[in-house]
Order: sequence, then C-alpha cells, then structure tokens
Amino acid sequence: MLRKNSRVVVRIREMILHGELQPGQRVREVELANSLGVSRTPVREALPILAQEGILIQLDTRGFVVREFSPQEIMDAIDVRGVLEGLAARTLAEQGAPRRLIQSLYDCLREGDDIFGKRHLIESDEDRYGEMNKQFHFLIVSGSGSKVIADAIERNSRIPFAAAHAIAFDRVDLTRMFDFLWYAHRQHHAIVQALEIGEGERVAALMFEHAYGTKVSINMARRVWRPSAEDDDSDPLEKETADAPQKPAALGGLLV
Repeated sequence: MLRKNSRVVVRIREMILHGELQPGQRVREVELANSLGVSRTPVREALPILAQEGILIQLDTRGFVVREFSPQEIMDAIDVRGVLEGLAARTLAEQGAPRRLIQSLYDCLREGDDIFGKRHLIESDEDRYGEMNKQFHFLIVSGSGSKVIADAIERNSRIPFAAAHAIAFDRVDLTRMFDFLWYAHRQHHAIVQALEIGEGERVAALMFEHAYGTKVSINMARRVWRPSAEDDDSDPLEKETADAPQKPAALGGLLV
C-alpha cells in the first residue's frame, strides 16, 4: 500500500497546477490538511518533498511558499530530461543490460499493464502509475552506471514538474487521460524491448520521444497560463491557449 503522504504530494501538485495555490502564496499546514481531509502529519512530510522537486520554496522562517515558474522553464527542462535519459538508456543498451535489471523493468511493465487492463482510470491509479513510472526511469538511469548523468538529471529535476515522477492527473477528462497514459506505457514496452536487444540509438530516440510526450500532456487541458492583454512578451505555449480563461487551470498529466 502506498503511503498517505504520497497521495498528499500528488494532490498538492494538482492544487498548484489548477491554480488553487498561487505562485508566491504561503502554504499553511492546517489549511492544507483541512482542505485535503487528512491530518497535519502527511502534509508536513509532503512539503519538503515538494520543495526538493522545486515546486515549493522553503523559507528561513520554516514555512513554504509556491515557487514562481514559467511554461518555458518546464518545456526546456523536459527536453533536457529527454536528452539525458536517452543518453543513459543508450549507455545501458550498449553495455548490455543485466538480466536482473531487465526483469525489474518487466515488473514495471506488468504493473502498468494491470493498471490499464481494466480500460479506465480510477483515483488510486494516480499513485500506482506514479510509483511505477518513477521506478522505471530510476532503473534505466541507475543502470547506466553514470554518476554524471544521474547527477545532471537530479539537478534538472529541481525545475517544477520536470521530473519523471512529478505526476498529476487531469481529472476533468479521465478518458482522454487514459488514452494518453496507455500510449506512454506502450512506449515503456518499446523501450524495454530496445534495451533487451541492445539497440542504443533506437532506445535513445525512444526516451527523448517519451519525455516529449509530457509536453503534449501539458497541453491537454489547453486553458493555462494566459498572459494579460497588454503583455507583448507572451510565451508560445500561452499563444496556443489564447482562448483560455484567465485563471490558471490544470496543465494535464505530467507523468511520462
């Protein structure tokens, strides 16, 4: 069973993505606990985790505030993750992935297959998929044996929502979310196949494309980050969502 603070971490991410917690806003344990219907303990445990992800900033006064970040920061960090994870996967494939590691990756595939086998998503799948996805990416990066790559990915993951495990479901359209995640999980299968037969170039390309899918999922809601009318320095992503309402809303599912 997944820990309660894991569910709380995901819910707070969603609150930030949905605009329920605004950039620069102080995060208060009691208010969050009441809003989420949990005790203060899992909230207290979740906040430092989110600070490590770069989503929150820890203050000298022991509190936390929501970090300000732009869509372009997220996009750039996702691209960087794709390149670095692709390098890790290629290195692993060219070295020859150990049988034990391949079996661990197959365990991840079976977990994902079980999630999607019922042909729809339920709330508990959010935690299950996130944990499986985190383990899948960890196995590939650590399996490469490169501390340089692992450290670079860790630093890049401090950009909000850039990490492979920084998940948040788009609950507004779970049917579309299912289709997207099912496709992402099919990519997991292709990645393991390429690793198993030692196709370094192919697996590098697959990992980059897999990370790129995160940007597609961000655009699923198509109603985020609209600039003000007088803002001449709008971001390309913002221009794509010019028909969106002013209030920031869900960015979609950041889970690939």
